Amino acid sequence: MQRHLLIGSGLGLLALGAALGTDEDRPDRFRQLHDLLPTPNAQRAASGAPGHQYWQQQVDYQIDVTLDEANHRIVGSERIAYQNNSPDTLTYLWVQLDPNLLAPDSHAVLTSLAPELEEMSFGQLESMLVRQAFDGGCKITRVDDLAGQGLDHTITDTMMRVDLPAPLLSGQSYHFTIDWSYEVNDAKKIRARTGFEHFEKDGNDLYEIAQWFPRMCAYTDYAGWQNKQFLGSGEFTLEFGDYTVSITAPDDHVVASTGVLQNPDEVLKPEWKQRLQDAESAVEAQFIVTPAEALANESNESSGTKTWTFFAKNVRDFAWASSRKFIWDAVLHPVEGGEPVWAMSYYPNEGEPLWSRYSTHSIQHTLDVYSKHTFPYPYPVAISVNGPIGGMEYPMICFNGPRPEEDGTYSKRTKYGLISVIIHEVGHNWFPMIVNSDERQWTWMDEGLNTFCQFLAEQEWEEDYPSRRGEARNIVSYMASENQVPIMTNSESILQFGNNAYGKPATALNVLRETVMGRELFDFAFKEYSNRWRFRRPEPADLFRTLEDASAVDLDWFWRSWFFTTDAVDHSVNSIQLYHLDTQDPEREKAEQREARDQEPSSPTIDRNQDITRRSDHFKDLLDFYNEYDPLAVTEKDRKSYAKLLEDLDDDERELLELKTNFHVIEIEDHGGIPMPIILKLTWRTSGTEIRRIPAQVWRNNAPLIRVLVMHESDTLARVELDPLLETADVERANNVWPREIEELKIKLTDRPDRKNPMQAAAAAARGDDDEDSSSEDDSDG
Repeated sequence: MQRHLLIGSGLGLLALGAALGTDEDRPDRFRQLHDLLPTPNAQRAASGAPGHQYWQQQVDYQIDVTLDEANHRIVGSERIAYQNNSPDTLTYLWVQLDPNLLAPDSHAVLTSLAPELEEMSFGQLESMLVRQAFDGGCKITRVDDLAGQGLDHTITDTMMRVDLPAPLLSGQSYHFTIDWSYEVNDAKKIRARTGFEHFEKDGNDLYEIAQWFPRMCAYTDYAGWQNKQFLGSGEFTLEFGDYTVSITAPDDHVVASTGVLQNPDEVLKPEWKQRLQDAESAVEAQFIVTPAEALANESNESSGTKTWTFFAKNVRDFAWASSRKFIWDAVLHPVEGGEPVWAMSYYPNEGEPLWSRYSTHSIQHTLDVYSKHTFPYPYPVAISVNGPIGGMEYPMICFNGPRPEEDGTYSKRTKYGLISVIIHEVGHNWFPMIVNSDERQWTWMDEGLNTFCQFLAEQEWEEDYPSRRGEARNIVSYMASENQVPIMTNSESILQFGNNAYGKPATALNVLRETVMGRELFDFAFKEYSNRWRFRRPEPADLFRTLEDASAVDLDWFWRSWFFTTDAVDHSVNSIQLYHLDTQDPEREKAEQREARDQEPSSPTIDRNQDITRRSDHFKDLLDFYNEYDPLAVTEKDRKSYAKLLEDLDDDERELLELKTNFHVIEIEDHGGIPMPIILKLTWRTSGTEIRRIPAQVWRNNAPLIRVLVMHESDTLARVELDPLLETADVERANNVWPREIEELKIKLTDRPDRKNPMQAAAAAARGDDDEDSSSEDDSDG
């Protein structure tokens, strides 16, 4: 539509760029988050930084554990040193008994919903039956003080309360001991974050052991004891401390673990120690235990045990793996800004040739990229272990599942699945192993941030890396779906877990980096958050506030829309109006109007009435002045009025009347509820294309419609496209373009199968034609 722009006294361009709509039903999407975030205090500052009175507890462990391979059993004894750094007096302590998740009467089992029973595999049925009967619960045999006196304790599902003999005052510490045991689950039958894998062909086992020891609940400034029961989805909220762990395993096992090995001379063969020394100066990983040695070790029969002792400083958890099947490779990798790190992988021959080619490289790459975007990796070792657990993370060690086929070949999906899962699980060392968020409450705070950093690392691996999550276009179908809850939902109540806790927050951060804030501001603010909260426990408000504090970008509208609602991005180009300046010269303006009038199409009625005889043809007196009058003819009065106008204008105003600029008003409507920056691809009729970006604050008046002004000195728009680079996760592409385009689809033709009725099928079977199609419409289910 073309229109004239009339310039008059005091009018200017006041209407252009305005927000349209009524005041009714306008949610204030740009109001600050004061109603949703906790009030800042001495522990957590308004800037998002730890407050001047921030505190957290410390828990140190000394653990002796034995792996009973014959009975797939863990037997352990631990001494816990609990330091009360809070300002509060404690009368009891809460301990997590995570193995109780696998007890048959656990809340996780009792609250499990019925699966789809119409059709299931043999393996699914076996797993369901085993899960109901298997008792992998933690058997507590002793809870004593250091004098050997028993402590009153109460077990409730996955939690145990230990009643203290005297109040534990602020600044005091308390030491006590726990003995326990439990049966390790067969990870192929009972899916969990821990377990063993049995290899039928050689009769050996591979153990990945996690959530294996009674460990202290976190006591926090924002929630007191975090003792929500472990139901399976919400992971772990833990305290930092120092660990000394002695692992007794069969003497032909190789053990990988959190921490640094303290007794290499007692457990490592001389050639292994020499190879480790050689790997210190290597660029790529070197075999410490070779594939041939691991294969030969599979046929050994253990005659005794060895005890591997590890020490880990300032970690929040501890995990380990053990098997006689392990190949072991390692390299000492330099980390910019930090100390060199041992990057190591442990895997059976079943992982070859995929694992020796990609695992340790993936660790090294993760160390480089994550350290660049956050802080240098602070631990001395980073380990990836192949076993039955598909992907799980712990300080300095992670478990990863992808393997090639038995013949050594592998698919593209398996290759990139392995690289990505290792990047992801090693990356968890930063989130939440160091930036120690509350996983039991907020899955997204570690999974979402880690998935975002994983995306950054994947894109630095190779060109066109097939990342599953991170790009806005990959989250569109989820954003458009109905069956979802906000990101800010407790871990156990999430719907579409992967999209909600991994994909959407990772995409949100990438949108901030690429579209809302820009890389420079975002990267600085994200690194600031990471450094502020390393070895501390942040809450969501600390992230939200830090990214604003360090960038001077108001993001409350973004957090509110993306994290607190299930709204979507759906912006529509409704119309474009083209304005030319009204010169008020009657010769030019009325000539244009006459031309437009003459170009109007005739009507069928007028065309078909050309030959009829009209009354005025017989009575000429019926025709008067108005039958000859043309309102678009220029009169002398028009000319005098224009001359008077020019006389009253100064030179600058007369020059404005001659302006040839084209003014385009683009009307954009928000259908989805999330305000986002307006990114316009403008295609001009003769001047090519350009992209213009308008900040999200263009929606700050909260109207459903906005009108955006686009000017050009000489050219006019031929086409406008919203979000041309697919960077805002707009869920409806069809309304992003003006003028609208025809949607092109394809018709796929298929042959009708040769279906037989039951009589034909019986006759074919009698002839022995069993491979013929015996399905029929008569006996189908629908």
